[in-house]
Amino acid sequence: MKRRLYLPLTSIILCSACAVGPKYQRPVAPATPSFKEMAGSDEWKTATPSDGQLKGKWWEIFNDPQLNELEERVSTGNFTVKQMEAQFRASRALVLGARANYYPTIGASPSVGVTGVGGNGSRLGGTTGSFSIPFSATWVPDLWGRVRLAVEAANANAQVSAADLENARLALQATLASDYFNLIGTDMEIALLQDTIKAYETYLTLTQNRYAGGVAAKSDVTLAQTQLFTTQANMTDLQVTRNQLEHAIAVTTGRAPAELSIPAGRIAGSPPPIPVAVPSTLLERRPDISAQERLIAAANANIGIAETAYYPTLSISASAALTNSSFANLFTWASRVWSVGPTLSQTLFDFGRRHATVENAEAIYDASVAAYRETVLSAFQQVEDNLSALRVLAQESEQQAAAVEAANTSLTLETDRYKAGTDSYLNVITTQTIALSDQREQVTLLQRRMVAAVNLIVALGGGWDASALPNPDQIRSNGLAEPASTQKVAQPVTH
Repeated sequence: MKRRLYLPLTSIILCSACAVGPKYQRPVAPATPSFKEMAGSDEWKTATPSDGQLKGKWWEIFNDPQLNELEERVSTGNFTVKQMEAQFRASRALVLGARANYYPTIGASPSVGVTGVGGNGSRLGGTTGSFSIPFSATWVPDLWGRVRLAVEAANANAQVSAADLENARLALQATLASDYFNLIGTDMEIALLQDTIKAYETYLTLTQNRYAGGVAAKSDVTLAQTQLFTTQANMTDLQVTRNQLEHAIAVTTGRAPAELSIPAGRIAGSPPPIPVAVPSTLLERRPDISAQERLIAAANANIGIAETAYYPTLSISASAALTNSSFANLFTWASRVWSVGPTLSQTLFDFGRRHATVENAEAIYDASVAAYRETVLSAFQQVEDNLSALRVLAQESEQQAAAVEAANTSLTLETDRYKAGTDSYLNVITTQTIALSDQREQVTLLQRRMVAAVNLIVALGGGWDASALPNPDQIRSNGLAEPASTQKVAQPVTH
């Protein structure tokens, strides 16, 4: 009889190896053989050296010690990074909690009680003591892989959290770099206006002397004054922009604005050559793409978890205790009490509740796949946009340099004509305005090129690699792998 009872129970336990739910396969992502903006351009060439690959500290490619120092503080001081790191630790704890369901739950609840009964007629009064040390254990075998799927989903979500952390870190590093180049670009504009103000002061003295000598009109003096004062106001206004950028950089590095002062600087030169991986490597080098792919893995596991609701749940419970009314006899063999037995539960009718849960999980999976593919396409677009920006802005910078040279030559000629008395000061003022506008636009173009270089690095994933995602063993040990960079790259041509 006992053999007949335990045979089906043994069969159910053995079925715990059965897999329920769809097997995960990484979805096919949109693919392109090459970047459109690299075709037919003399700005880039194909190259394969691994030492040309972007590394973790990608900002060092700009060779700016001040930028390097500021970037190092993002990981240690920024509070958004600290928040995301805490969220990763929380997701890691959920993994450990899910894995604990593989094992039984064991408990104990010792108790001591005294019962008093009063005398009433024939009954004798008195007190009775009770002493008990019970132990209990409950284990739910992983039938149909319910626990395994929950662990898979928790691991995938922890990897999502790790990728989100790296994506936030990369975005903040890029924001700081962009703010920094905008700040020192503003310093260059301020320096340009300072030099221009000195020149305008010289022009003002010239017109005043010519007016005093009777060879220039009073209107020439007022025009020179207007030009000088307007330029001074423009320079003062730039200080607002600089201060705001400095404050933003301070907060990004985790400091109060009052704690950071960045000395005036200038952009040393054109953007450095940036190694560009072939399009397929973006799937491995962008943390946001890795996060979306891991979300799909978690959604796939959740489908399996929803499907396990169709199958029975087995729970095995056991208890043992020492119970006696006398403490002196509590630890004797006669005080033993024990019980053990399985419980099998199965939902028979739920009017479509389980079916709806499975459909919901499948819909979430489909949405995750669509979001993943959209993220991949957006990554391609961002790389193309910044490749185009760097190429076009480089051409525009050459054209703008020619415009600045021509404007300076024109200003020299107009000044000579004015000194000779053959032209009005209005033409000098007009030429000065054009020359200053061209010079400021030249600085602005350099700013835009540096920011575009930063944005291209971010679009390529910075120095990150998918191998940096923690695997399940590393999640349990709270370890992270070092980035690995071995992909072929396209290297910019340097002229």
